[in-house]
Amino acid sequence: MVTVLVVEDDKNLRKLMEVVLRQNGYNVLTATDGLQALEILDKQQVDLLISDIMMPNMDGYSLTEEIRKLKNNLPVLMVTAKETLEDKKKGFLVGTDDYMVKPIDMDEMLLRVAALLRRSRIANERRITIGEVELDYDALTVSRKDRVIQLPKKEFYLLFKLLSYPRQIFTRQQLMDEIWGMDADTDERTVDVHIRRLREKFADYKEFRIVTVRGLGYKAERMNEKDNRQASPVFHLPAVRLCSSCLFPCHLFLGRYRQGNVAAPGGCRQDYPGNKGKDGSPLRADYQHCPLVRLCCQGYR
Repeated sequence: MVTVLVVEDDKNLRKLMEVVLRQNGYNVLTATDGLQALEILDKQQVDLLISDIMMPNMDGYSLTEEIRKLKNNLPVLMVTAKETLEDKKKGFLVGTDDYMVKPIDMDEMLLRVAALLRRSRIANERRITIGEVELDYDALTVSRKDRVIQLPKKEFYLLFKLLSYPRQIFTRQQLMDEIWGMDADTDERTVDVHIRRLREKFADYKEFRIVTVRGLGYKAERMNEKDNRQASPVFHLPAVRLCSSCLFPCHLFLGRYRQGNVAAPGGCRQDYPGNKGKDGSPLRADYQHCPLVRLCCQGYR
């Protein structure tokens, strides 16, 4: 059974999180501050940590920092009333894996916990299993029943990346930077070529598919996983430019969406002096009002 450690000084919230996690099949340990959490981690095996930030004796930042100093790759979900970009930046820099802002939606918490555990398992085992399909990172192979396909490195890394984060959208530039390297002297359309080859090789595989997201990039969908969530709205985008800070698309059409002078780079608040609104004033970044950021930007979450 998966063990989750909840570190929260608010008694009522701590109890609620414990009850919800237990009802969904998790073994739950609790602590009221960072020092107590470290004592538990020293004595027991824990698979995931959910921690508040503002706590007595040792806060969530210090707790996460101590865990990382011990070379512990335990997934950490930070829960906080602080939602500024600077607060989130500090959390990610000390080693936080994901963020939730109070008040907490328990269904969202369960989804984030499941996603973090899945990513942790993939990182530790270096394998992805989808139905009868298995990707082996070390062997660069995709196996299905008795059929084994060995892929070229770049094709395998691309497929492994997309399937490690199902439904998450990646821009071509993001994929280029991670798989080919930021200094690679290659056009980003190389990604399109590799995607086409992957689609041809796995055209008869019903377990997954690679989806082109118009104006954004690519995402993978695991077809054997039930998805009870509401379908995300579809936006047909005009020309898109990338935010130089976070590489997520800057959707200038939002000026029309809100009928105001607003652009929306995912996860940052950069101004673009060259972009003018109807009244001649600069378009300002305002990601909180962008519906697309909610779909594709991890920085927003």
